[in-house]
Amino acid sequence: MKSLRVLYHLVRADFLERTRRYSFLLVLAFAAYVAYGVFAGDIVVRLDTYRGVYNSAWAGSIMAWASTTFLSLVGFYIVKNAILRDEVTRVGQVLATTPMRRSFYTLAKMLSNFTVLAAMVAVLACGAIGLDLARAEQSQLELAKLLAPFVWLALPAMAMTAAAAVLFEALPILSGGVGNVIYFFAWGSSLGISIESRFCDWAGYNVLRRSMATALRAAYPSYNGGFFLTLNINPALHASQTFLWNGVDWTPPVILYRLLWVVIAAGIALLASLFFHRFDPAQERWWSKATEPSLAPANHLEEGPISPSDAPAWGGAGAPLSAITRKPRLGPVVVSELRLMLKGHRWWWYAAAALMFVTSLLAPSPAVRSTAAAIAWLWPVLVWSQMGVREARNATEPLIFSSESVLNRQLPALWMAGVTVALATGGGMGLNLLFNGDWRGLSAWIAGALFVPSFALALGVCTGTSKPFEALYTVLWYAGPMHHTPGLEFTGSAPTATSPVLYFVTAAILLAISYLGRRTRLAYP
Repeated sequence: MKSLRVLYHLVRADFLERTRRYSFLLVLAFAAYVAYGVFAGDIVVRLDTYRGVYNSAWAGSIMAWASTTFLSLVGFYIVKNAILRDEVTRVGQVLATTPMRRSFYTLAKMLSNFTVLAAMVAVLACGAIGLDLARAEQSQLELAKLLAPFVWLALPAMAMTAAAAVLFEALPILSGGVGNVIYFFAWGSSLGISIESRFCDWAGYNVLRRSMATALRAAYPSYNGGFFLTLNINPALHASQTFLWNGVDWTPPVILYRLLWVVIAAGIALLASLFFHRFDPAQERWWSKATEPSLAPANHLEEGPISPSDAPAWGGAGAPLSAITRKPRLGPVVVSELRLMLKGHRWWWYAAAALMFVTSLLAPSPAVRSTAAAIAWLWPVLVWSQMGVREARNATEPLIFSSESVLNRQLPALWMAGVTVALATGGGMGLNLLFNGDWRGLSAWIAGALFVPSFALALGVCTGTSKPFEALYTVLWYAGPMHHTPGLEFTGSAPTATSPVLYFVTAAILLAISYLGRRTRLAYP
């Protein structure tokens, strides 16, 4: 009984702390926007050229599908800070002195993550009710059919997402930016498996697909099995026919199968406890973040007070500071920022970057060059994600922000260092476009080289953390350079390359946002 009470208070404290953050409100607003997209018909579920009649079962299912897809990705980055927050705030040091078991702690963190994600699911469930009332093609509101997909599909998927966040935090290799990038690809692959497989359907997609397909084949035997959750941006792909579907038959085997994923999520949380160091540096392995700078400021009070005799002689008390007579130079600051950004990378990191440079320059196949150019601008994602974040992460804000001309010298130097990384890693494609006289592609490539570090700097300055850039840029990179989506291709390596004017303007706007954000931070420390 005492353990349950402790578990309740741990989960409650975590939930209240997170729901008071602006990031939580921002995600709730975006969840409401997703609900509006389903309501407006911008996000649709389509089976070839068919869609279901808008009734309670259909409205609840497509909203639950959208919430599972959206929150299993974005929600991961929102809740993947439970252990880190305890470490930074030094609550973990207090917990380390208690008899609390590691398995109990990781399970509590998984449950606290789940409660946050479940609150977001509840917002989308309310949106499903509004969708059914506003767009219903059958007048009767059936709450059981509408809410069942959220209970049996979305919530188990959120439990899996919550457990994955704890496991990634507990594994030292995946706790940082590398894990943020890897999760995106793991998420995309697992969703594809969930749609096709009956045994690995953690998101519940196959449950919906089989039920809808069975109802559609009963009405239209010519249905050939196509199934899509897509943005409704192409009028030619609109569903032209409807069929009646009354929801999944929630039999006990189906419900038990969905509850099995909750048990698996709990097992993942218990697995994470094997790698959790329990805030004891002595238990950290060699691959841990021992070489990374501490995220918490050092407590200098532990060193004891400094006596007047130990104080360095700077010219006596009250000695006036000499005026700076020479103009500060920008070049050395750029070099220093670049060295800080690249610090800690091993030889193989540079070797891989050089390989992609040469491949994008000399490969005879355009497809190979394009792929190499795309990978070349994903490789430094963890270098760019430091921009605007390093001062908060290393607790050097008082030192950096009190320096002379920090806005007019340090911030431009930081941006120029990021642009230098973009030009160096992606230079193979730039030289190829130059040698072939592809001036439009070269302009798009230059615009991309300015846009990416500007994007990183703006997000770093405004959020103070590297996760938003690592997540958003990976999604943008996957849709644009890797899949050549029109409007998102910024490497200049494909015919779908976006007009460079758009990214030049966007880069300028992001730079202005960075400047204003840093200026506000200086004005209100």
